[in-house]
Amino acid sequence: MAEGQHTIEPGDMVNKDSMTSTRTTPIAFHIMAKPTGSACNLRCEYCFFQKKEKLYPKSNFRMSEDVHEAYIKQLFDAHQVPQVTVAWQGGEPTLMGLDFFRHSVQLQKKYAKPGTLVENTFQTNGILLDDEWCRFFHENNFLVGLSLDGPKELHDTYRKDKGGRGTFDRVMRAAQQLRNHKVEFNILCAVNRKNADYPLEVYRFFRDELGVKYIQFIPVVERDNESGFQEGSTVTDRSVQPDQWGDFLIRIFDDWIRKDVGQMFVLNFDGALAGWLGRAGTVCIFGPTCGMGMALEHNGDLYSCDHFVEPNYSLGNILKTPMIELVASGKQRKFGQDKRDALPQYCLNCEFIHICNGECPKNRFVETPYGEQGLNYLCEGYKAFFGHADRPMKIMAGLLQRGRLAEEVMTLMKTKERGGKNVSAKPGRNEPCFCGSGLKFKKCHGKYE
Repeated sequence: MAEGQHTIEPGDMVNKDSMTSTRTTPIAFHIMAKPTGSACNLRCEYCFFQKKEKLYPKSNFRMSEDVHEAYIKQLFDAHQVPQVTVAWQGGEPTLMGLDFFRHSVQLQKKYAKPGTLVENTFQTNGILLDDEWCRFFHENNFLVGLSLDGPKELHDTYRKDKGGRGTFDRVMRAAQQLRNHKVEFNILCAVNRKNADYPLEVYRFFRDELGVKYIQFIPVVERDNESGFQEGSTVTDRSVQPDQWGDFLIRIFDDWIRKDVGQMFVLNFDGALAGWLGRAGTVCIFGPTCGMGMALEHNGDLYSCDHFVEPNYSLGNILKTPMIELVASGKQRKFGQDKRDALPQYCLNCEFIHICNGECPKNRFVETPYGEQGLNYLCEGYKAFFGHADRPMKIMAGLLQRGRLAEEVMTLMKTKERGGKNVSAKPGRNEPCFCGSGLKFKKCHGKYE
């Protein structure tokens, strides 16, 4: 299973920063349910979750009926908003079998409040998908996330089955079946030490060969320890290096900003752009605080976050304590506030603090240049990317704030290029703007020069 981030919609919280609200019970939150726990039919070498099986040494790693029903009922009871997301992940959730999810849809119909819009999301490696699975996804409007790390030679480097064989061909077959049944799906790509050196090959493979429109890139940051918990300050040789991560984002961003804005949706770029719009936190890792995205294990144990399924971050069990009480507990509020409160001064002085807010706490394990603890391992890469993207991000933010389309940035970027056959001359300040708005250039795109 690859790592993931959840998105937060503006209405999901009591206010812009729900953890500092006077109201301690959130009106909405996100639970990543793991019905098979850490059980998986693959052995991806960088998977951080397989080691979590040590938490449940005698378990069969299957969600029981009482936990399943309690999860659905309590999730709908707790939400005070018109849309509820039921998120399935693993391990590998298809190991539960299709009947489990058929029953889940029935439970959702039973417990959803009148008028509630229900969304099911489903992260999978795709190995077990067939026509029956895909018909079910289509008929019940599941949004499927498919884990794929790029072209065959890159994907098969680390994503192998239990026999050590690559899985690319089987994942591509799953993608075709999803398309055949008109299932909405996106790609989750884990960026590791190998594929990070081939950013354009990875991006263009997804865009041109696979034909997907939605991509999320997740950096593999794997601590070099045997416990499976957040320990140590060194990483494995499978982990992406900070400068690699920055270069990976930059090279894809340059391709995207010239050709694909409005056509290809890269969660990393959308989440960063929100910061330039003053709305950092639409993706959880960039929020000033966290704590609204928890993980539910197969036995009903609720943890502070998918990346902190560890004894110290256990909130309790939903069969013993109602979910909403665990979500609103002082322990979970402190977990969320610590993201902001534990930032080193080096981060607080950074010009891009409003964009990343220190990124995910799981990656904050190195020292700043001044010896402070708590710097993000990927800081160097993020700063390089944010600095490189600053001007076009500001242009897009300005366009959106004026009610315009972000993709207009592509035309403006072309006027700044020189030496290519597709380059157009920049209009004079008092000439009509190239975008066709009818305004003078100085009153339109020229404002961003």
